[in-house]
Amino acid sequence: MENKIDFRIRNLNLFYGDFQALIDVDMDIYNRNVTALIGPSGCGKSTFIRTLNRMNDLVPIARVQGEVLFEGENIYDKDYDVTELRKKVGMVFQKPNPFPKTVYENIAYGPKIHGINKKPELDEIVEKTLKQVGLWDEVKDRLNKPALGLSGGQQQRLCIARCLSIEPEVLLMDEPTSALDPIATLKIEELISVLKEKYSIVIVTHNMQQAARISDVTSFFLTGVVIETDRTDVIFSNPSNSKTEEYITGRFG
Repeated sequence: MENKIDFRIRNLNLFYGDFQALIDVDMDIYNRNVTALIGPSGCGKSTFIRTLNRMNDLVPIARVQGEVLFEGENIYDKDYDVTELRKKVGMVFQKPNPFPKTVYENIAYGPKIHGINKKPELDEIVEKTLKQVGLWDEVKDRLNKPALGLSGGQQQRLCIARCLSIEPEVLLMDEPTSALDPIATLKIEELISVLKEKYSIVIVTHNMQQAARISDVTSFFLTGVVIETDRTDVIFSNPSNSKTEEYITGRFG
């Protein structure tokens, strides 16, 4: 595990109105590692991952206490630049959500927002990011066709490419393969293993085998509490908490 830490989360509590969804979460997210978040439905995994790029700001009744330090700064300070945060910390959702535009325009959208408008530059970004996700050869002849015409697995890789087009540092993935078939899932897993050489990746997954296969660190959530965080091989072979062992062996959840 590398020493550089991208996120330091300290005493993080999150409330939806009167309901407390996260309770005193302490965790470090390491650079160029895959961190898997596991736990039963409703335990706070997706809520937590959304705190890392302030997606919960979009929920009017959400309220956060504690610190989420990214590159040493608390992203919940009132003068923190959320637009810059979301440029550096990209998000891929459970279901592929390409824009109702062409394949090309899906990738070029982010760079254009950030001021890149020259076609040769955009062409280069589109080709480079589609190659990064192993999609270029599959779509290079249909760049000007609707992205919604791609298969589910292709759409999800396109959404990952769309994130990469603005050169983030961290990728958040909220169950990115749950809507995909096994072959498309394998392609995404292989892609994650390649991308972690350059990016930090945090992935929510219900698939224990997936967490064991692709992650370096695993964190087990239960009712809003982080029960245990450790190297993935330790979590799956010798967890220190009996609740973790019960969950990964299928005795509850």
